[in-house]
Amino acid sequence: MEQIKWVHNQMAKTEDETLPVMAVKEIEKVQNFHQSFPMYEVTPLQSLQHLAGYYGLGGIYVKDESYRFGLNAFKVLGGSAAMGKHIAKVLGKDLSELTYDSFTSDDTKKQVGEITFFTATDGNHGRGVAWSANKLGQKSVVFMPKGSQAIRLHNIQKEGAIATIEEVNYDECVRLATAAANKTPGGVVVQDTAWDGYTEIPAWIMQGYGTMVKEALDQLGKKPTHVFVQAGVGSLAGAVIGYVANRYPEGGITNVVVEASEAACLYKSAKAGDGQIRIVTGDMPTIMAGLACGEPNTISWEILKNHTDYFVSCPDWVAAKGMCVLGAPLKGDPQVISGESGAVPLGFLASLMEDENLKSLKDELGLNEESVVLLFSTEGDTDPDHYRHIVWNHHFEEE
Repeated sequence: MEQIKWVHNQMAKTEDETLPVMAVKEIEKVQNFHQSFPMYEVTPLQSLQHLAGYYGLGGIYVKDESYRFGLNAFKVLGGSAAMGKHIAKVLGKDLSELTYDSFTSDDTKKQVGEITFFTATDGNHGRGVAWSANKLGQKSVVFMPKGSQAIRLHNIQKEGAIATIEEVNYDECVRLATAAANKTPGGVVVQDTAWDGYTEIPAWIMQGYGTMVKEALDQLGKKPTHVFVQAGVGSLAGAVIGYVANRYPEGGITNVVVEASEAACLYKSAKAGDGQIRIVTGDMPTIMAGLACGEPNTISWEILKNHTDYFVSCPDWVAAKGMCVLGAPLKGDPQVISGESGAVPLGFLASLMEDENLKSLKDELGLNEESVVLLFSTEGDTDPDHYRHIVWNHHFEEE
């Protein structure tokens, strides 16, 4: 069985030029924008107090994003914020000057004209982009990598998007979306992968994710001792750790980034130790479809290499373990239906607390009866059949 791998971050610190992207005041503005949506509700922060007691921890808290806007995943926060900020920029206004009602008004639509938002996705981000474009009266086109599940394609199409599954990986789909947008009048790429010359919208997407992080910390009501967060391109991880660093500039929090072993570009970059990005290529077969990304977001990377303590590479069985533990909780704890990409941080935490081979890492992390661990279940059962296949049948290898 493939083992968990980790590296303690020894990279030299930089000037932290991208940390202000997740400034506290900026995230307040983005949350106010989200709160103006009539369908907005704060998602639950679930306290797994019995599991924490079982493991000898002070607390385990899981932000359950399966309730977000009825879309079963957090990704819509990023896409909607980026679209809102883009439209506000076209209008010559700040996002704080506009609400959902003003965005959907006939006057706004006349001023901004027809916009087509292009993106690449395994499913959750694309569905969020499609939903947001639909709500804001605009169009969307979505490219999905090979191996994407048909139900995720169907869910995107139900939101009014033109969506297709391509015969290339995620990173190639990003290039397809970019090329198509460049050929389309009013075309805009909404992608959380930043590269040279494309940083503004990825930064806006990260800020959109900040709504989730702010909610969680407000609900928690105290500073966590540990934050475990999953990463694909690293935008979510950079948003979480970046906001935490801004909100608690005094530090004192151990930040851990968890990746799928088949796409562990951040882990590989950290292991190299020189501060430079490493890219993973190929098909990246993993059940953690939302994390199957091999090219890091450059904005996030600057945040992560300055504020992450450990980078961890996890095989598929870790995600499957997390799904099972969350789906069949100890008596008295709430159930959390968490998909493959959402459950891997809890699976890693559970492995740390149970596996003697990981005791040295557990000790390094300082996990004990005073630890308050915050995690983010970023998706529910976005592919219900596959979810049941894993949780009911304990099968998690690609067929």
